[in-house]
Amino acid sequence: MEAIKPATAKDLVGCRYKLRQRRRFPDVGPTNRSLRRSQRADAALAAVLAMLPRAAAIGDKVKFTRIDIPPTTSRSGDDELFAAEAMTLEALAHAPTLITGAVLTPTVAGTVMRVHPDVLVAQPDGSYCPVIISQHRVAEPARKSTLPVVGTSRLGLATAVTGHYRLRHHPIDGYRIALADLGLAEVGLSSGTAGCVGQDRSRVFFVDACHYHRPLAKAVAQKAQLSPHRIKQCAGCRFWFDCEKQLKDSDDISLFLPGDKARALKDKGIDTVSALAGLSGQTAALARAYQAGIPVVRKKTFTPPVLHDVELDIDVESFLDRGAYLWGVFDGTTYHSYTTWDGLGGDAEAGAFADFFHHIRSTVAAARQAGQTVAVHCYAAGGENHWLLSCARRFGGYESPGGNIAPTEREVREFISSGVWIDVFATVKNNLFGPFGLGLKHVAPVAGFTWPDDDIDGEVSLHYYRIARGFVTDGEVCATRARQILLDYNEGDTRATRAVRHWLAAGAADTPSITAL
Repeated sequence: MEAIKPATAKDLVGCRYKLRQRRRFPDVGPTNRSLRRSQRADAALAAVLAMLPRAAAIGDKVKFTRIDIPPTTSRSGDDELFAAEAMTLEALAHAPTLITGAVLTPTVAGTVMRVHPDVLVAQPDGSYCPVIISQHRVAEPARKSTLPVVGTSRLGLATAVTGHYRLRHHPIDGYRIALADLGLAEVGLSSGTAGCVGQDRSRVFFVDACHYHRPLAKAVAQKAQLSPHRIKQCAGCRFWFDCEKQLKDSDDISLFLPGDKARALKDKGIDTVSALAGLSGQTAALARAYQAGIPVVRKKTFTPPVLHDVELDIDVESFLDRGAYLWGVFDGTTYHSYTTWDGLGGDAEAGAFADFFHHIRSTVAAARQAGQTVAVHCYAAGGENHWLLSCARRFGGYESPGGNIAPTEREVREFISSGVWIDVFATVKNNLFGPFGLGLKHVAPVAGFTWPDDDIDGEVSLHYYRIARGFVTDGEVCATRARQILLDYNEGDTRATRAVRHWLAAGAADTPSITAL
């Protein structure tokens, strides 16, 4: 088969078989999920470009010019992309302070690729620093690490200062940075540095672009993928209809062990689920459970969780890394929501967090005073812990309109480390295997719980939040309805968490043991 080479940084991450599938199915368009991600990326780009300076401010002692090239994307036609590249080279020849909408086509290991550096920033020596706009959280506060940083609205005007941040690595961002730097190097204008704007649109963080050259070259040099192999992203891929059929026809082991999990077995010649299921051992037993469609399997040792006199189950909804807009609490009878639809990062988010934590704190205190046992639960504490700490750092001490005080980071850390705070996912992992996964959506139905709308997940919730805020419109869902969908989704997760706990406490009836398979 002909080797199909990657064209952009996006082609270097995840499945490489999609390159071949695009040729086989040119008329199959992107999924709704993919379109929504593109819409969010376009909105982020527009927001950052609007923040960039257009002229020097009073007091600035630098000459400032800006050239905006009509924007193109990976979805643009060849003629548009060729024209944008020509305009980029012409703009560079005029040496403005900022260039937006640039297109460069560096050659990497013999492969001509294309990159869209969102902004090119002139440096004092005449070179240029590419800046990419990412949908990821590109940096986070850190006490012992530092990064050069400048305000987005002062890019090209102010000198970067040192901030206490730690870089977060995302392969596609690194590939984009390296491609942009190499594209500038080919015309003799590389500065060796690059900038990245993440979900915090107000800051540009700078990095050593050369650091990403070797990973890029290694990724480009990877062999072409000639057959499908299931990975996490397959479920949302437009070509899954065909890849799934191919994988099922061949009984490919990646159906059961996706990604790199099956690599060691494939190296031993075990390529199919049936071949694995015919062996002995725990993994083989789980392969048999997968073949039989058994969603969960009990471990050899099973320790039911302890129930308490007073129990709260909570779940948080956030919009990317911008903030937490909904804290939900289910007390076994009533669902309570602490919500803001008025924007994130300000008083509205702070007030919702303060009121939510007051509910938790007062419920725990009242139970203890009454001599009752009490626990607060969530499913997979990573997200909740992140937002508890993030909100405490940003809003600690804030008093809500209702008179409730947001906790400090120290108070939140004390709560997280206390025996009151329980991660139900950890309990599930200690007691069960999941041939199809142990996420809440997999386990709760076995425990007898069903969601009112089982088509909602984290990705879809981002779309509904944008509708709820009025950022986008949808002919089928109005803002009011979108808000109610998100509330129902959050409530469902809190009730599902409780259902799983009580099902485990009752012994997870009718769940087969790993020893019986």
